[in-house]
Amino acid sequence: MNDQYQISPEQLKEDVIEVLKTIYDPEIPVNIYELGLIYNIEISTSGNVHIDMTLTAPGCPVAQSFPGDVESRVMSVPGVKKAHVELVWEPQWTKDMMSEAAQLQLGMF
Repeated sequence: MNDQYQISPEQLKEDVIEVLKTIYDPEIPVNIYELGLIYNIEISTSGNVHIDMTLTAPGCPVAQSFPGDVESRVMSVPGVKKAHVELVWEPQWTKDMMSEAAQLQLGMF
């Protein structure tokens, strides 16, 4: 299918973000994108995706499996050739990294 090669990195990034918004933190009923757990998304022109993400706490029970789950979901996006999720702990996640919508949803305003 040749049309997937015509997806621009910008469009692919938007599609990846849409998928990230369907993945929810296991402990907080908000998606990982709105929670501010996604620190960086890099998309190559060849369709490789690299994501730096964190978790709400280093001792999170899904620390071992969650990055792989996120990779699998990102791989489902048409045009993505490879996906790699790197778990990072710097800067440490705080509630201030959440979107305004997430803070409203959790009653933090």
